[in-house]
Amino acid sequence: MSLSRVIYTSRPFGFDQNMLNSILVTARANNARDDITGALICRADLFIQYLEGPDAAVRACLARIRRDDRHLEVVEQVQGPVAARLFGDWAMLDDPAQSLVWSRDEVRNGAVEAGTPEEIVAMFEALRSRVGRPVVQ
Repeated sequence: MSLSRVIYTSRPFGFDQNMLNSILVTARANNARDDITGALICRADLFIQYLEGPDAAVRACLARIRRDDRHLEVVEQVQGPVAARLFGDWAMLDDPAQSLVWSRDEVRNGAVEAGTPEEIVAMFEALRSRVGRPVVQ
């Protein structure tokens, strides 16, 4: 099986903890079913999500996200094949990891649009290096 990854950014619509919990419950169930793993870095002004798994499943997941009205301005930042999973232990790791991403001011000033694929991947590699095996999903 060939593995693929997509990293996208979006702007949350109506963000609060209940909305995040709902997204995580649904994502973990769907991802476990579809053999997708990944991580979500989120806060009120930004979602940045790493999805990995079989190409067709990753594409179908991204299509569902694009139709989800909780996400505005969904933009693929990185996509393509990968040799191995970065987040293979998690159906969806939830970590605000705010120190790993751009500040709110940087986001307002265009950092997302100016971010390079290497910079974006490095955020998730840093997140992965900070966490061990999951205790509970």
